[in-house]
Amino acid sequence: MVVLNKKEFFNGVKSALPIVMGYMPLGLAFGVLARATGLSVFETTAMSVLVYSGSGQFIAVSLLGAGASVLTIIATTFLVNSRYMLLSASLSPYLRNIPTGFLAFFSFEITDETFGVGLNHWQNNKANQAYMLGLHLTSHLAWITSSIIGASIGNFITDIERLGLNFALPSMFIALLIMQLKGKNSLFVALIAGLISLTVSIFSQSSWNIILGTIAAASVGVIIEKWKPKSSS
Repeated sequence: MVVLNKKEFFNGVKSALPIVMGYMPLGLAFGVLARATGLSVFETTAMSVLVYSGSGQFIAVSLLGAGASVLTIIATTFLVNSRYMLLSASLSPYLRNIPTGFLAFFSFEITDETFGVGLNHWQNNKANQAYMLGLHLTSHLAWITSSIIGASIGNFITDIERLGLNFALPSMFIALLIMQLKGKNSLFVALIAGLISLTVSIFSQSSWNIILGTIAAASVGVIIEKWKPKSSS
């Protein structure tokens, strides 16, 4: 039986507080939007417990509201969340002393925010289960709690546009995009994705615009990365 270090656990809780401050308004907005789409409080809560992906949940709710097919929602959510494979791979060198079974649970709890906080901590400290539990459980509970509150008051908010909640999804993706822009190449790939998605959306009225834009832009990004070494040699 593993005995957790209380000091390390509460260090993890303390590290999660800035994330909690960010999750509360975002989770609240998600809960309200989910209710506006037609989901119940239970369904909204279950999504926050079982999916635990702000971007994935927002886009799933948006696609549900647009009447997209189940296949489109699953494929889009998978593509949006595929970045977690890269985030997990980036963390693996710091977590070699952690038991495999715990890592399986831990992998589900990784988000963009906990990844950033955790990586910064483990670059200077040895990874341990107590800190990881404090950081990730606190963050997840904040997301679930804020989603429940948002879903519970969702029926009392009849005009989400007036509060700007309908802009929660675009604003979150704009923030994530800005964080990923590391130079001209990433900016070019982002513009390609936006242009293709917008073009498909205008001319086909299809909800596949996001998937097609993502695949095309990712392909362009791979070509650019392969071309760079050749040009510099």
